[in-house]
Amino acid sequence: MEQHIVSKKHASSHTVLRIKNMVFKFLKTVFLLVFSLLMIYPLYWLAISSFKTTEEFFRFPYSLPNEWTFDNFTRAWELADMGTAMINSTIVTVVGTALTVFLGALTAYVLSRFTFRLKGLVMLLFVIGMLIPIHSTLVPLFSIMNEVGMLNTYLALILPYTAFELPISVFLITAYMSSIPKEIDEAAVIDGSGYWGVFFRMMLPMSVPAMSTVAILAFLRYWNEYVFALVFINDTSLKTLPLSLSIFSDGYSTDYALTMAAMAIAVIPTIVMYVFFQEQIMKGMVAGSVKG
Repeated sequence: MEQHIVSKKHASSHTVLRIKNMVFKFLKTVFLLVFSLLMIYPLYWLAISSFKTTEEFFRFPYSLPNEWTFDNFTRAWELADMGTAMINSTIVTVVGTALTVFLGALTAYVLSRFTFRLKGLVMLLFVIGMLIPIHSTLVPLFSIMNEVGMLNTYLALILPYTAFELPISVFLITAYMSSIPKEIDEAAVIDGSGYWGVFFRMMLPMSVPAMSTVAILAFLRYWNEYVFALVFINDTSLKTLPLSLSIFSDGYSTDYALTMAAMAIAVIPTIVMYVFFQEQIMKGMVAGSVKG
């Protein structure tokens, strides 16, 4: 009899536990679904708004267009000279991202693999670099670039972008490289590789997840950066995409239909980048959290 009661209690507790797990999974699914919709909705709103006229944009901001105006994209592309702006943004972003990833990986290799006297000071300098408000350096940077004749050049954007993105890049890649066993380096050295061989043949290929994370973060920052481009670039032929979007606002009014269409075009490369590298980004974000 007692055995039957114990068995019944055990079955009852098992049922309660199973119900709790089901409720938890249901609530988690609902939360993730709502969160996903909240994240996707701005893109949806941008997409539908880009097909509206300015009048319809104000009258029915959240509804689908009554008449889909595809002409917005053509007019926005031509008026803002987005072809030239996209080429400029691509050059600045690709070169800046490549520099950031390579210099970040090279610095991370040294910091994660070697011990030297000033290592702590170097790490401290990178921490300080992350604490400096970027836009507080606009005036001194403008003065320096004006003195050396670097204004209105691609380097006026590439060099500051790379410099300010390096600290976080170094820390992300260093965390990942530190989790790679040092026995791999020793085996490569025994096989005849020098430091550069170990770096290029072993460390770089194994650190792709962390470098992909750095690349996408740098790409997003460089592609959307506005203030540096506004201050350092005055030549129309060198203006980047964020600057080209400002043509639709004259201080008194804004053509929201064309602005939305232009923004929809400008956001496509960032979405494509994220879709292709999302798996590597997730791996890079958790890199270094577990040693060995």
